[in-house]
Amino acid sequence: MSNEKASYDKDMPFKVLAETFERIEIISSRTQMTVLLVNLFKKTPPEIIDKVIYLLQGRLWPEWKGLPELGVGEKTLIKAIALATQSTESEVESLYKSLGDLGRAAEKLKLKYEERMKKQSMSILSFIPVKKELTVNQVYDVLSRVALAQGEGSRDIKLKLLAGLLSDASPKEAKYIVRFVEGRLRLGIGDATIMDALAIVYGGGAHTRPIIERAYNLRADLGHVAKILATQGVDALKGIKPQVGIPIRPMLAERLSDPNEMLRKVGGEAFVEYKYDGERAQIHKSGDKIWIYSRRLENITYQYPDVVEYARKYIKAKEAIVEGEIVAYDPDTGELRPFQELMRRKRKHDIHIAIKEIPVKVFLFDLLYADGEDYTVKPLPERRAKLEEIIEQTEVFQIAEYIKTRDPEELEKFFLKAIEDGAEGVMIKAIHRNAIYQAGTRGWLWIKYKRDYKSEMIDTVDLVVVGAFYGRGRRGGKFGALLMAAYNPEKDVFETVCKVGSGFKDEDIDKLPEMLKPYIIDKKHPRVVARMQPDVWVTPALVAEIIGAELTLSPLHTCCLDVIKPGVGISIRFPRFIRWRPDKGPEDATTSQELLEMYKRQLKKLSG
Repeated sequence: MSNEKASYDKDMPFKVLAETFERIEIISSRTQMTVLLVNLFKKTPPEIIDKVIYLLQGRLWPEWKGLPELGVGEKTLIKAIALATQSTESEVESLYKSLGDLGRAAEKLKLKYEERMKKQSMSILSFIPVKKELTVNQVYDVLSRVALAQGEGSRDIKLKLLAGLLSDASPKEAKYIVRFVEGRLRLGIGDATIMDALAIVYGGGAHTRPIIERAYNLRADLGHVAKILATQGVDALKGIKPQVGIPIRPMLAERLSDPNEMLRKVGGEAFVEYKYDGERAQIHKSGDKIWIYSRRLENITYQYPDVVEYARKYIKAKEAIVEGEIVAYDPDTGELRPFQELMRRKRKHDIHIAIKEIPVKVFLFDLLYADGEDYTVKPLPERRAKLEEIIEQTEVFQIAEYIKTRDPEELEKFFLKAIEDGAEGVMIKAIHRNAIYQAGTRGWLWIKYKRDYKSEMIDTVDLVVVGAFYGRGRRGGKFGALLMAAYNPEKDVFETVCKVGSGFKDEDIDKLPEMLKPYIIDKKHPRVVARMQPDVWVTPALVAEIIGAELTLSPLHTCCLDVIKPGVGISIRFPRFIRWRPDKGPEDATTSQELLEMYKRQLKKLSG
């Protein structure tokens, strides 16, 4: 832990956080962000470091907890601002319309209100009583009560709580409280930057960063991990193991298209298993209690009551965390259905009807924890053997189909069989003694080989929307194209790859304004690296699957900028939208390094 003690005892004025928010907004350098966070964490009492981190992330708690969101509509927020500033709702709405930012409107109205109060007190020769400063605990606790207010009368409760909080807030504090409630705080601070700052303040330097990241990967709650670090020290993080009910950040794969190269990368011999076209799921069991988390760590238990029953019946361990793919299938033919069918099931309001219309199977491929034993640190063959031991395999709950091979031809034949059976392709997984489960990490222990690699087109890639362009002609007045980016995990930034306008159906174009609205911002996001200027900037959040004719070099895009040639990056020629990927977060997108490898393979193929 840092030798410098926190500046405050057990709590901290909220204005310290608001001032940090303000400074972060005007910088674009990740290094500068880290410095600001270091300064903030040095002032923060260890007892509230978790709340400070949640507020920095723009949330009250991790999404996987399944707790309610704030649930405050724009009208309620406008009423709360009006009450807190003794304004009319029409005044608030008018100012909001002119500024385009409800937080700034609240700030300006608070300033006017304070000026009125000051003049009024001077005119009657009285004084304004000194108002106590808002603290982080107070703001967090009131916002939590707002979120947890449910049922009849909850709207009035939320209104009173918010109006009271805004009344006590300074103008600047009011601005950020309103933005937080709206879900528009969006400071552009990635988890990686927060971990860098935590390592400096509490770990004694960057050398402890991997320990913090490992703990976060096993317990996907950065606030909780930070509190352990701040109150107990870095050694306490070293002993962290998976815990049933807390999701583990999923291990990720690289991609290649040559079976010989794949086997070389994983050490010569591998498990090759079907890559199913479904929803990746992490299933936790403790007695009869079951939790299911998506690859984005959202609690999706309620969406799959049938899978909950399968897990209760067919996982024989008392406690376990297993990972697999939930796949829709045709009960009449037994054939697997594509991912889009599963998404159709999730959109249905009556889950019991959905279960009948679109039943699912579960194909398990990994074991992360069982009856007190941490399996993430064990090699894959040991994990797989134990998984097969604790699972009672049935038609609807089984181990993913796989083979063990060192033969590239056998790998290719198994790949073609997987495609024929309705899978997306195969996963090639290392089985040597160092082939542990690298939670939250992309590496060469797992390699994906998808069916798209067999077409003459480029491999499909998953890219993040970072901007939008208005259309022309039939698309006039609508968004007609999107600026797409790859993720660079080394720098924790999104680098532009292409502008995509083809492949969208008319209904896709019609839905774009609604989809993009929560993410539109007035300037480039701090984690976006771009040379191209879209009509509208967008916070990196939405992921889409894209295909194109080939990878090419471009002076307009920043993916792998200066890596191949000075002044140019990698772009996609003739990109086409395939589908949205709501199951993927922005950090799950195709990486810049993957695109570089794909480009190199393309060159090799052309020259060969």
